[in-house]
Amino acid sequence: MPSPSRPITSLLFLRSLSTSPRDHLLRFAALAKELTDQPPPPPPPTRPRSPHPYDYNRLMSAHAASGDSAGANRALRLLDEMRSLLHRRPDAACFTTAAAALSSASRPGAALAVLEAMDADGVAPDAAACTVLVRVYACRLRLFDKAYEVVRWMAASGVAPDVVTYSTLISGLCSAGRVAEALGVLDLMLEEGCQPNAHTYTPIMHAYCVSGRIHEAKELLETMMAAGFAPSTATYNVLVEAQCKVGAFKEVDALVEESSTKGWTPDIITYSTYMDGLCKAGRIDKSFALVDKMLSNGLRPNVVTLNILLDGICRGSTALAAKCLLECSAEIGWHVNVVNYNTVMRRLCDERRWLAVVKLFADMVQKGIAPNSWTFSIVVHSLCKLGKLHKALCLLRNNEFVANVVTYNTLIRHLSFLGKASEAYLLLHEMAEEGIAPNDVTYGLVIDCLCREEKFLVALSCFYRSLDDGLSPSALSSIVRGLIAGGKLRELHTLVRWFLGQGFIIDVYMYMCQELIIAFCKKGYCRGVDMYKMSHILERMLGLK
Repeated sequence: MPSPSRPITSLLFLRSLSTSPRDHLLRFAALAKELTDQPPPPPPPTRPRSPHPYDYNRLMSAHAASGDSAGANRALRLLDEMRSLLHRRPDAACFTTAAAALSSASRPGAALAVLEAMDADGVAPDAAACTVLVRVYACRLRLFDKAYEVVRWMAASGVAPDVVTYSTLISGLCSAGRVAEALGVLDLMLEEGCQPNAHTYTPIMHAYCVSGRIHEAKELLETMMAAGFAPSTATYNVLVEAQCKVGAFKEVDALVEESSTKGWTPDIITYSTYMDGLCKAGRIDKSFALVDKMLSNGLRPNVVTLNILLDGICRGSTALAAKCLLECSAEIGWHVNVVNYNTVMRRLCDERRWLAVVKLFADMVQKGIAPNSWTFSIVVHSLCKLGKLHKALCLLRNNEFVANVVTYNTLIRHLSFLGKASEAYLLLHEMAEEGIAPNDVTYGLVIDCLCREEKFLVALSCFYRSLDDGLSPSALSSIVRGLIAGGKLRELHTLVRWFLGQGFIIDVYMYMCQELIIAFCKKGYCRGVDMYKMSHILERMLGLK
């Protein structure tokens, strides 16, 4: 149990701060208490009122609204329950709701299975069901040929694609960076007599902003308005976020001030986005001023807004002060959550206060707040920095541990620094056993470590294994550099011959050539008599011999 005096000590520490940071902390504490006092939303009903598809679909939609896997599972169970009924079978809306919930929970395979079950049950798909299928292919799986097939099938079968269908396809294309193709789809829908709306244009604006083409985003906004398509608040929020990222706060101010004349109303997302940009720029005073403006406009800060301000406090004064605020949260009436703890612990890491991270983690556990994978990744990193690698490994193997690929990469990186290649390679196997897929960084770290310890055969085995998850540029760079640094040119020859025999595309060859040239030059081969070895390998790759 924590010492009874600790909250008092924490509050005294807060009072010892200079005026501005203390004012921010006290203002935050008041907001946190006010937000905590709001009544929680009522839970959705657990059973449908009747076996009618309408009642089932209402309940499924309520569960799906959470957007997470648990809500999707509950919706799926209700669908399966309805399919087992003798006199009332699910209709297209029920299947569509379940598939959409699974897609939103990033489970595209399960969503496709539901739509296949819909076909097997003889339920004809409508435009909404087809749109969900387009979303799965375009936005989740990036299988655009399949998405286009669905749109063509809809047109040929009398199920006309609507504005939602086209907007979904455009959104998927834009998220993949295929903006020119998305504009082509926009032209197509206009040719088909389907009028776009704000949801159609917003993904294109977002793609422009992400790539730094804010001027083109503004031009698109003007085009929308000139064509009579009123931009939504979400459309303006995209522009607000982009301008915050480049520090154009005067333009954001102008956008918000002119909102009433432009026909849109800033919402919580608008103000939260603006506050986040200001906090990152160190303008915490302006962020708190925006809170007052929100309240005067009838908007209440939500948990996301509160966490943005907490992060701003950490940036603006010290994460240690925010740590004390968390520790005395019960005294100020603030119901803290895991995101709040993660935010402060991350900032403590930025300040290299590793021991404070571990102590805050202990405080969090004592309060009964369940950590998530982000929490554990931060704590594992801090333990490793403190030289407590054994404790970090014990924490990883705890049954209550929620690890992800970032957690494992953190441990593998520290094992690599210590020259413990065997332990790093063992963690790679443990990841597979836990069902956690290694990524590009994982393979690169393990192969680098193995090569430094001259375990080249194991490193090659690890590289070939990485190909099962797709060609990893990091793994390829690591194995090439490692073999050259170790003087293993015969093994390198074998690797090149294998690549040539596997039908890899020319881009891979050119990438390998570049890595080979860099690695050979760093090793010094280009200055000695072994120059011909490099030339021979490169000529084989380019098909000159």
